[in-house]
Amino acid sequence: MAIKNKLFDNNRSVVSKKCPLSGKNSPEIDYKNLELLKRYTTEKGKILPSRVTSVSTKKQRQLSLAIKRARFLALLPYVSN
Repeated sequence: MAIKNKLFDNNRSVVSKKCPLSGKNSPEIDYKNLELLKRYTTEKGKILPSRVTSVSTKKQRQLSLAIKRARFLALLPYVSN
């Protein structure tokens, strides 16, 4: 039996994406930064998963916490019509 290489599947290479919220010129994750938070929510107000946005696990936790704080303070809606 051959062992599958996780980097290659059906002759396609998997390229890991770099986290857009990490690095020198990355924006700060804050509950008051509504433009940033709106980029990581759907039209209906759900938080987008990290596999879609390619955000690291640590930054995804910070992002979801900031979105939840903004919702609690009524800066962002819980749901959208």
